[in-house]
Amino acid sequence: MATSTLSKPIASIEEATIRFCGDSGDGMQLAGTQFTNTSALLGNDVATFPDFPAEIRAPRGTKAGVSGFQIHFSSKEIFTPGDTVDALVAMNPAALTTNVADLRAGGILLVNKDAFDKKGMEQAGYASNPLEDDSLANYKLHAIEMTKITRLAVEDCGLTQKEADRCRNFFAMGLVFWLYDRSLDPTLRFIEMKFGTKAPAVAQANTKALKAGFHYGETVEAINTQYQVAPAKLPPGQYRNIMGNIALAWGLLTAGQKSNKRLFLGAYPITPASDVLHELSKHKHFDVLTFQAEDEIAAMTSTIGAAFAGAMAVTASSGPGIALKGEGLGLAVITELPMIVINVQRGGPSTGLPTKTEQSDLLQAMYGRNGECPMPVIAAQSPGDCFDVALEAWRLAVRYMTPVMVLTDGYIANGSEPWKIPEIADIPAIPIEHPGPLSNGDDFQPYERDERLSRPWAIPGTAGLEHRLGGLEKQDITGNVSYDPDNHEHMCRLRAEKVARIADDIPHQELDGPDSGDLLVLSWGGPYGACATAVHQAQAAGKKVSHCQLRYINPFPKNLAEIFTRFKNILVPELNLGQLSLILRAEFLLDVVSLNKVTGKPFSVAEILTKIDELS
Repeated sequence: MATSTLSKPIASIEEATIRFCGDSGDGMQLAGTQFTNTSALLGNDVATFPDFPAEIRAPRGTKAGVSGFQIHFSSKEIFTPGDTVDALVAMNPAALTTNVADLRAGGILLVNKDAFDKKGMEQAGYASNPLEDDSLANYKLHAIEMTKITRLAVEDCGLTQKEADRCRNFFAMGLVFWLYDRSLDPTLRFIEMKFGTKAPAVAQANTKALKAGFHYGETVEAINTQYQVAPAKLPPGQYRNIMGNIALAWGLLTAGQKSNKRLFLGAYPITPASDVLHELSKHKHFDVLTFQAEDEIAAMTSTIGAAFAGAMAVTASSGPGIALKGEGLGLAVITELPMIVINVQRGGPSTGLPTKTEQSDLLQAMYGRNGECPMPVIAAQSPGDCFDVALEAWRLAVRYMTPVMVLTDGYIANGSEPWKIPEIADIPAIPIEHPGPLSNGDDFQPYERDERLSRPWAIPGTAGLEHRLGGLEKQDITGNVSYDPDNHEHMCRLRAEKVARIADDIPHQELDGPDSGDLLVLSWGGPYGACATAVHQAQAAGKKVSHCQLRYINPFPKNLAEIFTRFKNILVPELNLGQLSLILRAEFLLDVVSLNKVTGKPFSVAEILTKIDELS
């Protein structure tokens, strides 16, 4: 570990929020990820917000190409990546102009001075050099020749100038590591593991750049204070930092193992859901079969085929892909086969904001299929929660013989947090029974139902279990094709009632705060962290406000209506234009208050708190 040799004041602080930002090729996501992992290893509670440009590679130096990674780390439990930034690293003028508004007054601003040439400032829209015109006087500005110093640090590594410049993110990392008293050891191990054998010159250069940034911090006079954030007091256990898509993939793996089923994922790559496919493809040794289909329709129908064959069948996409899967989802519902359909939501409509977060697919999840086509819908609230949601989705799918829609979003999928690794023995098994062979001329009844209205899951090739499946309506019990109008209505009502009965098999809705009061904040999905934090702050200020976070959206928990009666007002924050609010008004005849946002960014705590103050 590199340690400071010069005496500079060290300030102990409770928490901090930093952001790395630069061109999409500047390695800002890597810098943020390394700082996050190091902070998690130190024992801090961590929440992150990666922010990607929509263009694969926008022209260098343009606002459209800016990539950012925000990390909130703390000595106490936290739920959000932070409202404002305490330290901002800007690698070029475009990164500065698009991000500086989020830096708090008096915050630390670390800027790559070498990028502020005439072309760079023109691309960012600066008429004058902001490093020299006092427009940044509200911040602790440190204009650093990052490019020049990095080139000098790596000049004996045999790299081209272009390759040397790619090490600037490691210089910036090293400086921020020093600023917040972080160890370099985890990142040094990462460099050796990633580049040591394949590209030793690159490994040497990145190591030198990282240490150069660290030593710059300890020697330059202008940066005169280090900051320390103590470990958080989290429940005892073994933790690792985990992203939402990875947690989701691991939850699916665990569900497959706990139900003794081969896991099949049929998917077509789409931002921000692709990492579920990428992660599962690494785990063939857990009896995982991944299929990268030629399109979303093939992905959906292959998943139906896998479910028919008796596998744990999953497909994952985002809103546009779910739209293409719509007809196949209807087939999954009418055949009453168990499977999981994952929607990692992003900004829409159409391609919309493909790398930004939104919650605007709720109505699509509830109603976006032709005919009377009900599906259970559950939603994850945080990156770590994706693991539990995957297990719960499969449990419900096989108990009720139905496809289950799982909703996450780009903020949850790409964000990360410390996750307490569960003991495998503590995770309940997911029992599955298949009917055995029939003999003596007995007829198999494919739509004979149990007490949950679930039909049997027959494995193809089992003697005596020959039956029809397909998109045409089936006669109750026998499964024969039926055009009888009364039978069709009966089957539609049975499928709807089956989904409704899931309410008997899920927990009652929990309430964070007083049992009654002036205001109930009701959230689902990604806004959980901002809502929970804002409600806790309001409660500390003496307000009679409580919080409900919905996991189960179809059906709702059975006690939800009764909870509503105990509060004067109900606030529903959503990253859409009021979709859950619309459902609540229809279902419960409630006059809820909507708080809506579709900017591609998550709610800040301040936004929620302002609305709480207005209503309570």
